[in-house]
Amino acid sequence: MNEIAKNTRATIIPCLRYRNAPAAIDWLCEAFGFERRLVVPNDNGGVLHAQLVFGNGMIMLASADNESEYGDLVNLPDQVGGVETQSPYLVVADPDAVFARVKAAGAQIVVEIKDEEYGGRGFTCRDIEGRLWSIGSYDPWVETTPR
Repeated sequence: MNEIAKNTRATIIPCLRYRNAPAAIDWLCEAFGFERRLVVPNDNGGVLHAQLVFGNGMIMLASADNESEYGDLVNLPDQVGGVETQSPYLVVADPDAVFARVKAAGAQIVVEIKDEEYGGRGFTCRDIEGRLWSIGSYDPWVETTPR
């Protein structure tokens, strides 16, 4: 492992902001299968800090605000015309099952489920606040041979 990175489960953890973080946490757990590891409420009924785990990966999230140093640096999708500059990718065993669950939870599908030329099968959707997510069986840690 790179000497700069700490020897831990995941060395890159996406951090996201949501206007209604409690609802987003519920939705992410129901639709994608995240599990709550830690949720710290704030004084306004929102979330100061949350950690959701997915396999050996994690995201951290909080309620959107403009009152903190970090909060001033983050825009939400609806503030920038729905365009994202990054999006999390979830590696799953059964993308078709996750696709069905995500559709049932009301996600906006922006790229239909399909087999990828570089391997794996996946799709892209927006969550309840418009954040972009890609989900698929492609595992970049495993060598694959393109079709």
